[in-house]
Amino acid sequence: MTTILLVEDTYDLAQVIIRELEASGYHVLHATDGVTALRLHSRERPALVILDWMIPKMDGLEVLRRLRQTAPTPVLMITARGEETDRVVGLELGADDYLTKPFSMREFIARVRALLRRAELVQQILHADHSGSVSMLTYGALQLDPQAHQVALEGIQLDLSPTEFALLHLLLRSPGRAFSRSYLLDTVWGETYAGGDRSVDNTVLRLRKKLGALGDAVETVWGIGYRLRPERSS
Repeated sequence: MTTILLVEDTYDLAQVIIRELEASGYHVLHATDGVTALRLHSRERPALVILDWMIPKMDGLEVLRRLRQTAPTPVLMITARGEETDRVVGLELGADDYLTKPFSMREFIARVRALLRRAELVQQILHADHSGSVSMLTYGALQLDPQAHQVALEGIQLDLSPTEFALLHLLLRSPGRAFSRSYLLDTVWGETYAGGDRSVDNTVLRLRKKLGALGDAVETVWGIGYRLRPERSS
């Protein structure tokens, strides 16, 4: 049974979320503050963290920062803060998705399933790599090791979310190939993902920033989607 860590201090909302997740077949751990959340995550290693922004002892953003220092666990942030700048801050710190309160349980469960599918995709990629179908990938000073689930740029490890890793892996396997947003949603996010094209664009934006000067190699193909520019022959 897939384990999910819910970090939410509002009792009534937490009970509704726990009930819906358990009805969908998930095992739920519940923390009401940031310190407990980090302790539970370290001990139980859940497949997904659902993280409220405003929680006691340590706010959600600080919890997110610390999680991203130690683990690639997918994170769905839920918050009453609906301003675009707040959403951007959460996404840039490494949240994989974002829901603003109030939200429907139907959409919530769809987002949870989509995030878990994306994490599963990473595991499938690693399994395929372990079987020898794809080995270490390089692009200039960039190296992606599928078996170790690590990416390094000029020898420095990059902190990528599972979605960013899966997207970069896909691009590195086929330099020069243009991927449509719909194809990326189907393969990286999962075909029923509700976030739409904006989720692809936001993830590409974050990936470009993390790649630094090499980020320009992830090119926009107007009217279609994105591709990785082929390396120039020396």
